Amino acid sequence: MASPKASGGSGARWVALGILASRLVGFVRERAFAYFFGVGPHADVLKVAFRGPNLLQNLLGEGSLSAAFIPIYSRMVEEGREEDAGRFAGAVLSLLVVVAASLAVLGIVFARPLVALLTPGYLADAAAVVAGEATLDRYELAVSAVRIVFPMTGLLVLAAWALGVLNSHRRFLVPYLAPVVWNLAILAGLIGAASYWMQGQPWGPGLLPGDTAASGGVRSRLVLAASVGALVGGLLQLLVQLPWVVRVLRGFRWSLSLRVEGVKQALRAFGPVVAGRGVTQLSAYLDLVLASLLAAGAQASLGYAAQLYVLPVSLFGLSVAAAELPELSRLTAEGLQAFLDRLGRSLTQMSFFVVPTCIGYLAFGSLIVGTLYRTGRFGALDNALVAAVLAAYSLGLPATTSSRLFQNAFFALSDTRTPAAVAAVRVVVSAAVALPTMFWLDRFQVTALPWTEVGSDSNGRMLFLGAVGLALGSAAGAWVELTVLRGSLRRRLPELSLPWGSVARQAGMALLAAVPAAVVWVLLPPLHPALATLLVVGVYAGVYLTVAQLLGLSELRAWLRGRR
Repeated sequence: MASPKASGGSGARWVALGILASRLVGFVRERAFAYFFGVGPHADVLKVAFRGPNLLQNLLGEGSLSAAFIPIYSRMVEEGREEDAGRFAGAVLSLLVVVAASLAVLGIVFARPLVALLTPGYLADAAAVVAGEATLDRYELAVSAVRIVFPMTGLLVLAAWALGVLNSHRRFLVPYLAPVVWNLAILAGLIGAASYWMQGQPWGPGLLPGDTAASGGVRSRLVLAASVGALVGGLLQLLVQLPWVVRVLRGFRWSLSLRVEGVKQALRAFGPVVAGRGVTQLSAYLDLVLASLLAAGAQASLGYAAQLYVLPVSLFGLSVAAAELPELSRLTAEGLQAFLDRLGRSLTQMSFFVVPTCIGYLAFGSLIVGTLYRTGRFGALDNALVAAVLAAYSLGLPATTSSRLFQNAFFALSDTRTPAAVAAVRVVVSAAVALPTMFWLDRFQVTALPWTEVGSDSNGRMLFLGAVGLALGSAAGAWVELTVLRGSLRRRLPELSLPWGSVARQAGMALLAAVPAAVVWVLLPPLHPALATLLVVGVYAGVYLTVAQLLGLSELRAWLRGRR
């Protein structure tokens, strides 16, 4: 199937479709993690093994390449200079291959100091195991997993280059569908290894043959098996895009020369973008460091909640922002009014689904988390902790998604420095809020939550609320970032007018829709969690969309226009 050409709203829909498919398979992957590991030390290690290399991938990958590569490449293609665009793309890829190979080698060689830097709290695990206070040395297992996963970083950076080429040609579906194969490869590694080690015996409630609640041997091997799957998946994610890249690329040639037209300009833009992304990744790094200092399970709970949190960020925020960057870059040449009109429409279109998702997570997060993850070792206490973290994250959801579009607006205006500076402000605010809050909350057990089934965790684990403090810091930083970005853009473009009235109307509609959904939840007889969630969320979404249709909202028509 050919990836469809698209622009504007239709481009956002194709991005959203690809992201949705990827996220759905990602939830299957996370449910498998929940079954085998729950919210515990092995799950902590798995999150670190993927997150550590991803810090560098996020630093050099999609966001940075999009800001530095797409505006230049898109303009060349728009001007009919496809041969020049191909040579520019070839030079960028050549430089990325050198960087990616270097990263892979450095990650393998320096895995020990890297893990120690990312998770200093793990360094005390060896002594805790000897003293009988812990059952797993997370540091040693994390080092082994990171050495396996780290080459994936380079592969995903190259995959981001392919995404940039395809997006510039308005091919959105394939590059955003490609992560599906990455998730499938991880699932294949994990489930294949579990099937091999189960030796024909039936799987118990989260336990494997020869394993006990206190034993980490089999689970440690499963962590490494999932890591191998991630490495293979990174390669597949790149390979599935290459046939489509070959179809649209003209004049491609390998070159490490900086004299190729556009390369120096891209590097000048790339530096500030990487600095900005580096500040953002510093925030992610601080989350890893601080979470490692909290009680076991903090990193895992953040990871499970983040999987739900990033769904609307990617599906409705990234889809619009990614599709709009090439269009906004083209519009800067036509006039600022067209640029501002498009930016306002994009914000309204983005918030149409983000606002009700935020309110839905706050109202029904516990039900949703239970449906997705409640299996095997993921019990009632795990459910309550992850739901609380998700609620804290959700407070910053509208700000996070809007900031992505504002950043791309600056990128389209060839300003990569302002988003970098504002990102630094976000990190400072997030840390200032998170530090005191997380340590205070980490004194409280999850059993203190009113909806927790006390004593229901048969594995005898104790979970604490420190991770909620980290999520609250993230939400606070997101709102400060949006406020500063908006102010900076308005100083540059005084004519900027944001659709706050539309956002307020969407929030009112979502609150209205939440009332009948909550009544259904309270009155439901005992049902399978998946069916209960389907009914409650179905009522919530149905009422919201019905009201939008009755009011004739343009943002609903924008999402439906061009539907196939």
